[in-house]
Amino acid sequence: LRDVRAGLRDLPGSRFFESWDDDASAPCAYAGVVCAPDEDDPSGALLRVSVLTLGTGLSDSPGMAGSVPASLASLTALTDLVLYPGRVGGSIPEGIGSGLRRLRLLSLSGNQLTGPVPESLAGLPELHTLDLGNNRLEGTIPSGLLLPSSPSLKVLILANNVGLSGQIPDQFPSSQLFHVDLSRNAITGTLPPLPPTIRYFSVAGNSMEGSLDGAFAGNGQGPADLAFLDLSMNDFSGSIPPEVFALPSASSLLLSRNNFTGSLAVPAAPASATPPWSVVDVSHNGLTGEVPEALAAAGSLYVNNNKISGEVPEAVARSVFDGRMTTFYAQHNFLTGFPVPPTPLPDSAALCLSYNCMDLPSASAADGCPTIGGPLESRPADQCRSSGGDG
Repeated sequence: LRDVRAGLRDLPGSRFFESWDDDASAPCAYAGVVCAPDEDDPSGALLRVSVLTLGTGLSDSPGMAGSVPASLASLTALTDLVLYPGRVGGSIPEGIGSGLRRLRLLSLSGNQLTGPVPESLAGLPELHTLDLGNNRLEGTIPSGLLLPSSPSLKVLILANNVGLSGQIPDQFPSSQLFHVDLSRNAITGTLPPLPPTIRYFSVAGNSMEGSLDGAFAGNGQGPADLAFLDLSMNDFSGSIPPEVFALPSASSLLLSRNNFTGSLAVPAAPASATPPWSVVDVSHNGLTGEVPEALAAAGSLYVNNNKISGEVPEAVARSVFDGRMTTFYAQHNFLTGFPVPPTPLPDSAALCLSYNCMDLPSASAADGCPTIGGPLESRPADQCRSSGGDG
């Protein structure tokens, strides 16, 4: 603990270490320190540090600066180690996993940590949550974090490090992970079948490629509990499998800014089903065909900047004007019609149909358009004749 105090300091406005600097305080009375009897001491008199929470986590606290000392790994009874966001830099001690074998929670997010993710963190027998997001880490992600060799790991957050690389291993489906966020890094390769346990999965803003065929039906059992899926801003290609839209628990499907082609095959939901999606975003791809009627069930629908043609289904238009769908972006396509219900557009709705192969049905069809790039009305007629939505 003395090394921790020597390596870290309060940023101006933070007073976390006041109790640590009080000579009258015992270490187990320090702020953020929780002690428990040593499991190996039958008398119960020996106390060990079991929880170390560095910082307050309050929104008005600037956090800490400095670096994490390597000797932190000698607190071998630690189960929870949390460093709240601040400006702590340097690398994560390589031996942290070798020493802290009882860790259940490790969170060092929102700082300025550099270097690799320690290999020693893979395979910890009791680690449930690992959050190293929003730092400056680099190097290859230890494959053991995504494999059954980390049997207790359920939550893995390595988002927004930019420099983390590697591929998701093919054995990934047999892991027990239910929350994985690897977004905004430098991950490559294809997407293997997702684990049946997964509920939240994001690899947005990486360099992954290939088709999604088989990724949602691993070993005949797809991720039935998957609620949040973000594959946006990658280089995925081919068609979007209909299994994506058939995920029974899906709420958010974010697949924008890839190289997807072909038409959207969306299974019709049973009549008794509630609207499954809060948002569906397939914008900025190369999709063709028509807008599927089943997507009228989405709370927000983004199909803009594709090569979609034909008329917008009446069910979609009615959902917008009835207020069930709050956003419908379909600009920059080859649409030829939009049925306007005899009711005014709700103030809460955002509708954009600019730059298609039709006259805008009303002023409201452009009022909700993004302001970036300025307003656009209809696509030039020669593009509509020559392309017909086929690109």
